[in-house]
Amino acid sequence: MRYVLFGPTGLRVSELCLGTMTFGEEWGWGSPPDQCRAIFDAFLDAGGNFIDTANYYTAGSSETILGDLIAAQRDSLVIATKYTLAMKPGDLNSGGNHRKNLMQSVEGSLRRLRTEAIDLLWLHAWDYTTPVEEVMRALDDLVRMGKVFYVGVSDTPAWIVSRANLLAELRGWSPFVGLQVEYSLLERTPERELLPMARALGLAITPWSPLGGGLLTGKYRHTSAEAQRRLKPDNRRMTERNFAIVEEVCRVAEEIGCTPGQVALRWVLHQPGRPIPILGARTPEQLRENLESLQVNLSGEHLDRLDRISAISLGFPHEFLASDGVNEILFGGLRDRLEGLRKP
Repeated sequence: MRYVLFGPTGLRVSELCLGTMTFGEEWGWGSPPDQCRAIFDAFLDAGGNFIDTANYYTAGSSETILGDLIAAQRDSLVIATKYTLAMKPGDLNSGGNHRKNLMQSVEGSLRRLRTEAIDLLWLHAWDYTTPVEEVMRALDDLVRMGKVFYVGVSDTPAWIVSRANLLAELRGWSPFVGLQVEYSLLERTPERELLPMARALGLAITPWSPLGGGLLTGKYRHTSAEAQRRLKPDNRRMTERNFAIVEEVCRVAEEIGCTPGQVALRWVLHQPGRPIPILGARTPEQLRENLESLQVNLSGEHLDRLDRISAISLGFPHEFLASDGVNEILFGGLRDRLEGLRKP
């Protein structure tokens, strides 16, 4: 395991992050505490120090289990958790980005994690109701109180994130230092706005579901999208396009002698901005297999093939601004002679 600086901070984190949404069995498909310990130990044995959870995961059990696991070595680990999602169905203020939910959520997380401070607190999802000013001031209050060290943002439009950080900069508040988004060979739409914004602002990028909900492991390889939709009608990833991407991933894996999941993870690690993928696992064996992606080498030809099969349309204005005609009039026909040209 190697280590990277987390965005614009001096915080040192492992190049892979352990996701703990599988810690706990309350949702019917997670891991019991003894299995969680084995997964946790395997991650630490590999040199990992960055662990991600949320107050909402398995109704709080994820944080509780993690709190027991980290107790003996809390200071050596970077613990990230989240707030926003409603913890009490029927209670309107038990969810949302507002100050009341933020404060009560953090207090609950601190109790469950058995810690005095959270290293990184993520806003879990934008609610479109709380003013940006309220969110950033309340987060800054927590940092000044010493209950949170850094703040990040997940599942939020780029224009809101950029506005929030400009507001924080102007008012001397703590800015978002990390961005968490779904990103994989199956989900590349963050390349339109979110990822260029993160690189421009220097934010750390932590992709969730880098294996496309398990589809990129190849386990559904020989099952048609239509058959899978009948089994899992709510699975938005079960499309013919995505199955074509999976087939190419499997071919690359066979050529270089590794698993499809390792190829998919290595592709994410190759992307601009040095993403830090969040790995979820239900068993230590699954985690160890994912960790071995660090030993996989993808050639330029392999990366080109994966990029082509999974390419998306960037849409307007990106493709318009990249067109030859527009560049001709933007640069007076001398674009190819301009040095230091910045790319998004």
